[in-house]
Amino acid sequence: GRSKAVDKNGKDDVIIKDGKLIQGVIDKNTIGGEAGLMLRSIHKRYGEDKTIKILGNIFRLGIKVLLKRGFTTDIVDSDIPENARIRIKELLNKAEDDVNGLINLYHQGKLEVFPGRTAKETLELKILEILNRVRNETGKVVMEYSKKRTHSLIMAESGARGNNLNIAQMAAVIGQQALRGKRIEKGYVGRTLSHFRRGDLSPEAHGFISSGFKSGMSPFEFFFGAITGRDSLMDTALRTPKSGYLYRRLANAMQDLRVEYDGTVRDASGKIIQFSYGEDGIDVSKSESGKINVQSVMAGVR
Repeated sequence: GRSKAVDKNGKDDVIIKDGKLIQGVIDKNTIGGEAGLMLRSIHKRYGEDKTIKILGNIFRLGIKVLLKRGFTTDIVDSDIPENARIRIKELLNKAEDDVNGLINLYHQGKLEVFPGRTAKETLELKILEILNRVRNETGKVVMEYSKKRTHSLIMAESGARGNNLNIAQMAAVIGQQALRGKRIEKGYVGRTLSHFRRGDLSPEAHGFISSGFKSGMSPFEFFFGAITGRDSLMDTALRTPKSGYLYRRLANAMQDLRVEYDGTVRDASGKIIQFSYGEDGIDVSKSESGKINVQSVMAGVR
């Protein structure tokens, strides 16, 4: 399989021969809980007992390494130099000017409207695009100037915890807080919070946080962060029972389906549901992301 990170030679293909790591990096993509292709390959080739033994050895090896070397993060991991802060400020100022230009066009009635959208909907979509783009651009600046090989970056690259966006949000800009795919609009009559005038369409009045977690947020930025955080928490709590019940209904509805010897999927009365299982005939439990690695199969036959 392929690792998320690359080795010192820039290779992401993981190759192990005679118990030695020849190429690649062992990370979340290879031994992770869901995406671990290496573990799946070991299980398919050597069985459950061997896989459990290998997992135990990996666990004990990890403990030994941590006891000898240690692994921790530091507040300075997210430090960036002053010239990086200047570049980020310039990007934010340009984005603010672009948004203000769109708002002026909207008030003048000169904004080019998307097909099937109102002028207000078009404005919101264009503003959201600009603000999401500037967050990504500031993230690239942070990655360019941040200290290399810090433990925070190692965790993000290996897939152990967090990602590059989290590091950028700590160091530079948290970015636009979206509620159900839109800028924050709910709140008081004509405005989101009492900090703003009625009818204010500016980025900061609708959930754009230009501060980073490390530098600290203003009160209204904190409120916007709490709004989306609360929505995410409720969504998680409500989605869990819904998805479980949906699976139960689907399992009951499809319990009489089976794959016949001619490759078709049929129900109890013999009616054809699919001419080929999954439309491609591939068993996803025995494939790599829905694909069949023919070379790996041939190597196993040899």
